[in-house]
Amino acid sequence: MRVKTPRGEVDLIARRGKTIAFVEVKARANARDLATAIDAYRLRRVAAAAEILLPKYGKECENMQIDVIMVAPWRWPNHLPNVWHG
Repeated sequence: MRVKTPRGEVDLIARRGKTIAFVEVKARANARDLATAIDAYRLRRVAAAAEILLPKYGKECENMQIDVIMVAPWRWPNHLPNVWHG
C-alpha cells in the first residue's frame, strides 16, 4: 500500500518474519529509462518516510531495509533489495 508522510512516501510496505521492507516502485515506458529512475534524493525521501512509519508498521521487527522494484513493459520486474544504507 502507498503511504504518504510529510517527509516522503513509500509505495509498498512488506513484512516477512522479523524483517520489514519499505519499497519504492519505479515504472518507465522502456528499460533504458529505468537506469535514471532512482537516485540518492529519491532514496533519502523514502528513508525519511520509513523513519516515520517504522514505529507503526515495524513493531517487533529486527531488520529494516529499503528496496526498489523497477518495472518496464515486456520485462520481468527487477527487485533491488536493501539499497539504502544511509
